[in-house]
Amino acid sequence: MSGKGQSFVVIAMLEVAVEHKAEFLEMCRLDSVGSTTSEPGCRQFDLLTSDEAPDEVVLFEVYDDKSAFDHHLTTPHYKTFAAAVERLGVKERRVRFLNRHNL
Repeated sequence: MSGKGQSFVVIAMLEVAVEHKAEFLEMCRLDSVGSTTSEPGCRQFDLLTSDEAPDEVVLFEVYDDKSAFDHHLTTPHYKTFAAAVERLGVKERRVRFLNRHNL
């Protein structure tokens, strides 16, 4: 979405055991690629890590609106990601839903 208006932003701070991190990062990558290439309402999907917190993974996602995010939750690539979250024992530290004001 360009110009004035709002975007719907999701910031998910997740905790993953270091021994599962490589596999989980690959699942995040697949979800990101699926989202940005096949979901018209997904504008950005970044995967962030820090050497200071090796067990932390942060997802930064930007959608046109909440309905675009809700659609994301129904996609095959998200369902594969969600199954990996459960299988690998990934924990949510904090998930924020925000409105970005496009000035």
